[in-house]
Amino acid sequence: MSGDYFGFSFLKRNARNSTNTMVLANPADISVIVIYFVVVLAVGIWAMVSTNRSTVGGYFLAGRSMVWWPIGASLFASNIGSGHFVGIAGTAAAAGIAIGGFEWNALIVVVILGWIFVPIYIKAGVVTMPEYLKKRFGGQRIRIYLSVLSLFLYVFTKISADMFSGAIFINLALGLNIYLAVIILLLITAIYTVTGGLAAVIYTDTLQTIIMIVGSFILMGFAFHEVGGGFESFQERYMEAVPTITGNISANCYEPRPDSFHIFRDAITGDLPWPGLVFGLTIQATWYWCTDQVIVQRCLSAKNLSHVKAGCVLCGYMKLLPMFLMVFPGMISRILYPDVVACVDPAECEKHCGASVGCTNIAYPKLVLNVMPNGLRGLMLSVMMASLMSSLTSIFNSASTLFTMDIYTKCRRSASEKELMIAGRVFILVLIGVSIAWIPVVQSAQSGQLFDYIQSITSYLTPPVAAVFMLAIFCKRVNEPGAFYGLAIGLVIGLIRMIAEFIYGTGSCVNPTNCPTIICGIHYLYFSIILFTLSCIIILAISFMTKPIDDKHLYRLCWSLRNNTEERVDLEQDNWVNDEDSNNMEIDEPEEEPGFCKKAVMCFCGLENKKAPKLTAEEEAELQKKLTDTSEEPLWRNIVNANAIILLCVAVFCHGFFG
Repeated sequence: MSGDYFGFSFLKRNARNSTNTMVLANPADISVIVIYFVVVLAVGIWAMVSTNRSTVGGYFLAGRSMVWWPIGASLFASNIGSGHFVGIAGTAAAAGIAIGGFEWNALIVVVILGWIFVPIYIKAGVVTMPEYLKKRFGGQRIRIYLSVLSLFLYVFTKISADMFSGAIFINLALGLNIYLAVIILLLITAIYTVTGGLAAVIYTDTLQTIIMIVGSFILMGFAFHEVGGGFESFQERYMEAVPTITGNISANCYEPRPDSFHIFRDAITGDLPWPGLVFGLTIQATWYWCTDQVIVQRCLSAKNLSHVKAGCVLCGYMKLLPMFLMVFPGMISRILYPDVVACVDPAECEKHCGASVGCTNIAYPKLVLNVMPNGLRGLMLSVMMASLMSSLTSIFNSASTLFTMDIYTKCRRSASEKELMIAGRVFILVLIGVSIAWIPVVQSAQSGQLFDYIQSITSYLTPPVAAVFMLAIFCKRVNEPGAFYGLAIGLVIGLIRMIAEFIYGTGSCVNPTNCPTIICGIHYLYFSIILFTLSCIIILAISFMTKPIDDKHLYRLCWSLRNNTEERVDLEQDNWVNDEDSNNMEIDEPEEEPGFCKKAVMCFCGLENKKAPKLTAEEEAELQKKLTDTSEEPLWRNIVNANAIILLCVAVFCHGFFG
C-alpha cells in the first residue's frame, strides 16, 4: 500500500519561507475576528427567536416562507465552503483555469434544479430525498441505500475535506498542528450551532455570503496589485512560475501546462478533458445540485415556486465569481511563491507543507496571510472559518436526519422522539471521529489537490444515484427492482475503481502510481460518463423485464403525471410516526418542572420537552395544500424564465470566451 496515504506528518511552518509563526497575533486581526463572530451569532440568535417553532403548523409553514434572495445566498454559501477556497485555488495553481469550469457548469444545472426537479419534489410533498425515492418506488432498501451512501460521501468528501482545509488556515495562521486545529474547529462549530441554532442557518448563510464575497474581492485586488501589469502580465508571469529546486525531475512536473488559460482541453492528453468537463461533470453536478439533501432542502423552504427559481438564478450568477475570487488568486499565489506553492521535490514539499506530493493546497491561505494587511487578514480568516462552520452544521444536521429517520427507525420502530434526537447526536460524534481519521488520505490523494480528490470520489459513487433520479422523474416505467439493482451494480463498479486507487495510491508526476491502466487509466470524468450510461442501461433493462408500477401510485411523482389531481395511493407507509399524542391521552399527568442545570443541558442538546397543539383537519388540509402548491403568478413566472434564459446565455459566453 502506498505510504503517501498513511505517512502523515503534522503540518509545520518553515521559517525560511514564511512570516512569523503567529501571523494573526496583532490587535487589528483579533478585533475583526471577535467582531465578526459576535455579529454572526447575533444574527443567528435574532433569526432563531423570530422564527415561530412553538406549533407544528408554525414550524412547517415557516419552512415555506423564505424569499428568493436568502435562498440564493444560502445555496451559494452551502456550496462554497473552505474546501472550495483551498481546493479550487490549489488546483488552479497547479493546472490553470480549467477548474473554473467546475463552477460555471453549475450555471446550467441550477436551472435544471429550479425548473425540473424542485417542482416534482414539491408536488410529491416530500422533505427528504430518500423519502422521494420511497414514494416513487416503494420498499425500504433503496431508501436505506441512499441514506448510507449519503453518509459515506459526507465523511469521505465533505466533512473530512472541509475540516482539512480549515485546519490548513489555522495551521498557517497560528502554527498549530493539523489535529489540534481540527479539534478547535469542531469546538467552535459546536458553540456556533447551539447558540445560533440550525433554524437560523439560512439567515447566517446570507450574512456570510456578503462578507465572503466582499473579502474575496478585496484579496483579489491586492493579489493583482502584487502581480502588476494587468491580465497579460498575469498570464506571462504564471507561465514562468517554476520552483528553483527541481533536481532531476522532468520539466513536465513543474512547468505550467501550455493550455493553462483554456477551459476546454484535449480529449485524450488534457488533465481535464473537454468531453469529461461537459458531460461527466454535468452528471456529478446533477447529483449534487438536484438530489443532495443539503441543497434541495433550501429550495423547499421557499414560499412559492417563483422564489425557488429566482433563488436558483441568483445562485447561478454568484457561481460566476469563483473564477475570479479563487482561481485567479490561486494562480497568483504560484507566481508570488513558486518555491512553496509549486514545489516539486518531495523533500522540499515535506518541509513546506508536510505533504510530499505537493503544496498547492496552501496557495490561497498563503496569499491571504502574506498579501492582506492587518485587520483584513482577520476578516478573511473569519470568513473561511464561518463558511466551514456553516457547511459543517448543515452537513451534521442532514447526516443526523438521514441516520435517525431512514436507518435508526428501521431498527427501532417504536423509538420515542427524544430517543431519536439522542441517537442522532451520538451518531454525529461517530461521524466526526471517522472524518478525522480520514484526513491523512485527503491530504495525499490526487497529488495533493483537494478539489480533484473530492470530484474523483464523487465520480466513482454518485452516477448511479443521478441515473435513478433522472429516470425516476422522466420514465414512469422504471420500477423498484430496476432502480435497486442499477444502484447496487453501479456501486460495485465504482467501488472497484475507488478501492484500487486507495490500494495503489493516486501517485504524483514525480512518483506515478503503478495502478493497472485498465482500472485507473480512465480519467475520473470519463469514468463518470461510463458508469452513468451502464447504470441507465441496467435500470431500464431490469425494469422492462419486471412488473410496472400502476399509475395510481405515481401521480405527481414523475414528469408525465406531474399535473394529475387524483389522489395518490402510496406504495409504502412511513417507518416511524410520532405516537406521543396517543401516549399523552393515556397518561395525562402534570410534569415536574426541571431544575436550572437540567434545563440548561436539555437546551444545549436541543431536547426541550415542548408539546405543540394538534392541528385540526382543516388546518392539516390547508397545510398540505400549501406545501404541495407550485402555482406561480404569470408576471413573476415570465420574469424568472427570462432571467434563466439570460443566465444560460451568460454561461455559454463564459465557456466560449475562456474555452
